Amino acid sequence: MAASIILDCDPGIDDALAIAFAHGHPGIELLGITTVAGNVGLAKTTENALAVCEFIGAAVPVTEGCATPLVRPALDAAHVHGESGLGGAKLPRPAATPAGGHAIDYIIETVREAPGEITLVATGPLTNIALAVRKEPRLTQWVRDFVIMGGSSGRGNTTPAAEYNIWADPEAAAAVFAAGWTVNMVGLDVTQRSGASQAVLDRMAAFGPLGTELLRPALEQYRATAGEGGPPVHDVCAVVHVAEPGVFGFVPAHVAVETAGLLTSGMTVTDFGDDTPNTQVAMLIDVSRFWELTLGAYARLAEAMAPRR
Repeated sequence: MAASIILDCDPGIDDALAIAFAHGHPGIELLGITTVAGNVGLAKTTENALAVCEFIGAAVPVTEGCATPLVRPALDAAHVHGESGLGGAKLPRPAATPAGGHAIDYIIETVREAPGEITLVATGPLTNIALAVRKEPRLTQWVRDFVIMGGSSGRGNTTPAAEYNIWADPEAAAAVFAAGWTVNMVGLDVTQRSGASQAVLDRMAAFGPLGTELLRPALEQYRATAGEGGPPVHDVCAVVHVAEPGVFGFVPAHVAVETAGLLTSGMTVTDFGDDTPNTQVAMLIDVSRFWELTLGAYARLAEAMAPRR
């Protein structure tokens, strides 16, 4: 049985690839997408989500969320994701418009209608999630599971201490980790090891327009910030965990988010020795299995797209 998910995201190169994976993997039912400002501003993250959905044929609602962090000024990572947010990918402008209402209400109402059945996956700053839990605390009991791409038990990628999604809105992240549920933290400990090697990129080239117009051009932008293993696909990891939990190995820990530190704001302070864990922290990844599953989902999606192109 497929896992039903809501994807809260800020497309973003790797968010776009996560949407494509979710639509292509038979073990995922993508119910809806909610957007938040992060990698680029809210107007662009929403347009990008709509454009990706239309390009891959995913008929799911896209609902706008928060344009700014809870208390801090808005920022972006256009220097990493490109001015559009999709790197070198140039998709047609979407014909569709966002669904009515606000992401916070969409999340609450959709999960409330199916308690225990929907996994909430967040791959951007946690602003929408924090406000949804503030408005409806029972959300933490209603979800089947909660998975984020964010954080690190070690060093960050935006500052020495902080990963970008947490750093972008640390107050929201602090509230989310303290909300009383178990957070499945798929962070830099594993996502940095998900680099798309040249062999992976070559395989993507065989996926028709999906590979040549979205996957490869988007990842080209990441090459400038990638390590030797190739551009990492951070956000895809969170969705892969839902589809195939055995790809990652988790360790329980208590995680709190630093909000006041001059040099450490956004740090996910991870205590593996605490006897009151609130988080399962991904520490191991089966890289070969990860790419086998990811490329398999893209191949399936490319085949489904072919008849209409």
